[in-house]
Amino acid sequence: MACCVLQITGLILGGVGMVGTLAATAMPQWRVSAYVDGNIVVFESIWEGLWMDCVSQLGVRLQCKLYDSLLALPPPLEAFRALMCLAAGLAVLAFLAAIAGVKYTHGGGEDGPKGASVFILVAGVAFLLTGGLVLVPVSWTGGSIVRDFYDPEVPAPLKRELGAALYVGWGSSALLLAAGAMYC
Repeated sequence: MACCVLQITGLILGGVGMVGTLAATAMPQWRVSAYVDGNIVVFESIWEGLWMDCVSQLGVRLQCKLYDSLLALPPPLEAFRALMCLAAGLAVLAFLAAIAGVKYTHGGGEDGPKGASVFILVAGVAFLLTGGLVLVPVSWTGGSIVRDFYDPEVPAPLKRELGAALYVGWGSSALLLAAGAMYC
């Protein structure tokens, strides 16, 4: 019985982590404009993401623009895109393997517990790998934002703050790692 509860809990955590990974990949709020130097009057907010930049004017009008050229992007952004897309695909595969393992355990497949344990182990390793893949670009971006924010050579209009997508990424990474640990 404890095994079934652990499998279902891992499936729920992995599913929420998968949705968080997909959301963090798509969200444009990776870097958000910072308001420093006592600037109280703010007319626009700038969001920078993996796929687009958005500008919100007075909180009423939102304009987003997809990046024009893949070749014009900085190399870290290209790598972060690739890692997050790989993580999203692997999260979906891990979730499907976890569903198959749970269903195989409860349905009593032909191979018995051995067949179910293969699916469960594959799901666990995939969830762990996905959690690590999400953690790398999110933490790297967060570290560079904090470093640039406190760098006196970076002009105030170019300083950014941590966006909501980073928090979603950190949360989904923690959930994926927890699900992977449960399945392993």
